Amino acid sequence: MIAAVILTGCKNKAGEADAYGNFEAVEVIVSAETSGRILQYDVTEGNEVGKGTVIALVDTMLFHLQKAEIDVGMRSVRTRISSINAQNDILVQQIENLKVNIGRIENMLKDDAATKKQYDDLTGQVAVLEKQIAANNTQKASIAAELSVYDSRKATLKEQMARSIVRSPLTGTLIEKYAEQGEITAAGKPLAKIADLSTLRLKVYVSGGQLGSIKTGQGCTVRVDEGEKGFKTFPGTVSYISGKAEFTPKIIQTKEERVTLVYAVTIDVRNDGTMKSGMPGEAIF
Repeated sequence: MIAAVILTGCKNKAGEADAYGNFEAVEVIVSAETSGRILQYDVTEGNEVGKGTVIALVDTMLFHLQKAEIDVGMRSVRTRISSINAQNDILVQQIENLKVNIGRIENMLKDDAATKKQYDDLTGQVAVLEKQIAANNTQKASIAAELSVYDSRKATLKEQMARSIVRSPLTGTLIEKYAEQGEITAAGKPLAKIADLSTLRLKVYVSGGQLGSIKTGQGCTVRVDEGEKGFKTFPGTVSYISGKAEFTPKIIQTKEERVTLVYAVTIDVRNDGTMKSGMPGEAIF
């Protein structure tokens, strides 16, 4: 950001500005979130980009290979679950058959045509098969948990692939590129700087005497040079007033002005294309 410059005294002559400063734009550094080769980077400096516009694409081949490996593992796990389900189906059928025989033995016991041992043997077999089904279900739950781990890993890869697509976080102008297509980038490495030039901020400093007549949300007039002696004016809105006094920025040339205590004031101005970041401007409250 470019520091603003201070201003005039409390009582300005007619036509003079109350404060002087420089325009600043909201700038965002867009960085890569994954590492790899930049496969696509078609935007150029000065281009307008909308929010969500694809700026760059980082190579995702490694992620796709890892995803394919996970898919194979998941198919293997599902096959094991299907095998257990098939075993349980067989065991259930065996239990049904045993229960039919148990019913017959119960009827035969009434007529003393069967022994109690025969009945106990059949019911014992049913109990064993039911325990085997329970054991299979426990094993199936363990395998299902393994499948959940695969699902989590797959979701992580999908997120990494999505983050390999670098998008603009705001609507603005791409004012600087830090990489080119074909280069290797890393997570956190800056790729571009984007600035919202639709609304600029004029940062000025006012004295304590001026501060009492300025309020947040207050309208004011902002003007920039137009030609040798003329001005172009814009409506502005005071968006921020510092609550703490500070010394005048050192870019002020005279020692007397540099030791003056002032307050920072920020003014939002809609930009029609005239104003540029860093351009000097004036404010009239």
